[in-house]
This record gives sequence, C-alpha cells and structure tokens, in this order.
Amino acid sequence: MFIDKARIIVRGGNGGDGSVSFRREKFVPHGGPDGGDGGRGGDVYLRADPRLRTLLDFVKKPSYEAERGEHGRGRKCFGKSGEDLTLSVPCGTAVYKEGRLVADLVLAGTQVMVAKGGQGGRGNVHFKSSVRQAPRLSERGEPADEVRLELQLKIIADVGLIGLPNAGKSTLLSRLTRAMPKIADYPFTTLSPNLGVAHYFDREIIFADIPGLIEGSHTGKGLGHEFLRHIERTRLLVHIVDPLGFGEKSARENVKIIDAELKQYSPLLAKKPQVLAVNKQDLSEAEAVYKDIKRFQRKRPVLLVSGVTGYGVPELLAEVTRRLREIPLDIPLANEEPVHVHLEPEMWVEKEAGLFVVKGKRVERLVKMTNFTRPEALERTQHILKKMGVERALLSKGARAGNAVKIAGFEFTFEPQMDIAGFEARRIRKLLVRGSL
Repeated sequence: MFIDKARIIVRGGNGGDGSVSFRREKFVPHGGPDGGDGGRGGDVYLRADPRLRTLLDFVKKPSYEAERGEHGRGRKCFGKSGEDLTLSVPCGTAVYKEGRLVADLVLAGTQVMVAKGGQGGRGNVHFKSSVRQAPRLSERGEPADEVRLELQLKIIADVGLIGLPNAGKSTLLSRLTRAMPKIADYPFTTLSPNLGVAHYFDREIIFADIPGLIEGSHTGKGLGHEFLRHIERTRLLVHIVDPLGFGEKSARENVKIIDAELKQYSPLLAKKPQVLAVNKQDLSEAEAVYKDIKRFQRKRPVLLVSGVTGYGVPELLAEVTRRLREIPLDIPLANEEPVHVHLEPEMWVEKEAGLFVVKGKRVERLVKMTNFTRPEALERTQHILKKMGVERALLSKGARAGNAVKIAGFEFTFEPQMDIAGFEARRIRKLLVRGSL
C-alpha cells in the first residue's frame, strides 16, 4: 500500500538521575561523596533510505521513543547513556513541525535529529565544596524532547508523466520501463504514483506515473493536492494527451486545463520544462490531433507516440534524455517556505488563569532536574532562581507573597525574600540613574 503522509510522535530518552552516595570503607577516613552521574538519554534521528518507497510503517506505528539513560551509582559509577534511535524514511520525505518545514531528506543517507535526549543528572560528587563537605543532593535526569511531526513523501524521479485520466500514462510507463502498473479501460485506474526505470544507452532515467489530474485539482478536487505534490521533485514533465479528449472537451482544451492547474497550484511547477506526447497513435484521430496541437504549441516539443504498439517511444526517450542534460540537478523545489527562527528571551513571566507562569529554557531545565525530595536540592534551586532574576520578574508582574507560581509543570507558593517596598525603592533608584525621573 502506498502511503505518502503520516503523523508521528517522537521522544528522546530521558536522562538518568544522579546518585547520592558516600564512600565508607574501613581504614579510609574522610571518604566523602562518590555519587556518579546519570547517563544521557538517546536522541531520535530520521534518515533517508533509498530502499523505502512508502510511509506505511509510520501509519501502523506512530509513536517512537529512544532509550533512556541509566541512573548513576555509588563509587563514582556513571550511568550508561541511552542508545540513539534512527528511523528510516524514503528519500524525498519532507518533515514538518507545527506546519513549518524543518528538514527535507532528499539524498540517500541524509539524516536529521528531530528529538533530543535529556542530559544525565549530576551526582553529589559534583556539589562538594569547602563549606559543604557532605552534600546530600543530586540532580534528576533531564526530561527529553517530545515532538509531533508530519511526514510528507514527495517521490523523486527524473520525469513525471502527467495528464488527464485515461490518457494512457500507465500503459506508456510499462512500455518505457519494466514497471507493471495496474491498467484498465476506466478513469482513475491509478490511485498512487508508480515508478519505473528506463535505460537509454548508458543512462538510467526514472519515470513516475502521476495519477490522473482533473480540472480543479489545485483545490484538492479528485485528490489533486495529493497527486500534484509528487510532481514537485521531478526535473521534467511529459504531458500525455488523449486524442479522444476527456470530459466532453477536446484534446487541445484539455492541454490548457492541465497547464492552468499546474500554474494555480504553484507558479514554479508551471515553469518546469515540458514535453507534450500525443498518445494512442494507433487510433485514426491521433494524427489530426497531433498536427493541431503542434500548430499552437511553439515553445514545447510535441511528439506522437503509442503505449500499445511502441510507436514513437525511442524518439520520446531521446528527447527526454536531451532535455535532462540541459536541466541542472539543483532545481529549486516548489511550494516550500523558508524556516523562520524566532529568538525568545531567556526568561519571562505570563499570567494564566490566576497563576504566574515562569517560562524559559534554562529556568524550566533547572526545575525539571531538581530532586525535590532533598531539602538541600530545593534550597539550591531557590538560590539559583533568585540569581537568575525570577523573583524580580515575578514582583514586576504584580506577584505577591502567597501567590501560586508555576514552572515547568511544578506549582510553588511565592515567598519573596525581598519585600515589595524594597523592590519599588530599588526600581526607582535604577530609573533615576538612567535619567528617566
């Protein structure tokens, strides 16, 4: 089953907790702390694998987590780091996070980290000092990133065969290559792109049979968006024309319909080089339609072919090969927007439903790694938060003693060491120095 879209949740491995331990051995005075650090959690990577053709596995299993780090132990034994998790995706997979493109895995072997593992917590051996000889505190392992991603597969091919339903694209693909797509005498036989490799002298050309487009495809009609997306990766388009027309419209009118759909979906897509191939040469009407289209098509080459008999196929391969030599490999991909990076302040305070919520990567990381079962650890965290300016930020937002404060999912009662009068006096002095008052 061909699946070209999937939503997944990936999570790195949590870091292991640091250990609180003391060396106690006979005839070894002043052993001191020897608690080891926790191991680092594994990261999650996506890697492009040329052997894969579908995202079906990610639909069946949408959730993944890397291995967590082991906890530290006594005698300065550090926990083992968790193994990284690498998920293989087909070449041509675009990775989106919250609607933004974060990675485009086109080349085989390309990989990107999508979820970072947590840092291991430090053991009490790190907190020894001249004034704290026997520290009874350690850090918890850092929680890992959890990310929701959308994967979109855009198949990679040299040539895309496009056209209205029943134009004979699948039959022509089977004639050009050894592909065996489903072929029938009714529209919309092909419901997913088919790939085939054609050999022309010493050159390999990858063809993709794109399911039939119809008028309104750019708006999603007839699964249009699902099919148009796969044309973006191709370097050259071969527009297969049915001389009998489609939908009570002539072949010439249908050529204009497909051109309009490409332009409305993406201007870049409409500018891709094209070759027109009037198919079904074995029909009596084909010759007249071929001459008519060739008269009004001055910029694009027009060929007469037959997927059934093979007429004109060598000439089509020769034209495709010649055009591909002229097209650079690094054609810009259509319909992609650059990723905008928004720089956030180090720490800020927001009011949400009666709570004062402190946000910021460093602040949240500190709280997440604090072992609140240890009084010394709580005291240390309060001291660091004050030095980081959290207390001043809360007071400036109107927080008072007894108010609820939330940091990284943990709720605290605000107990400022600085009273509000002292805070206002310091603020006024600061403004006077700046010359604002």
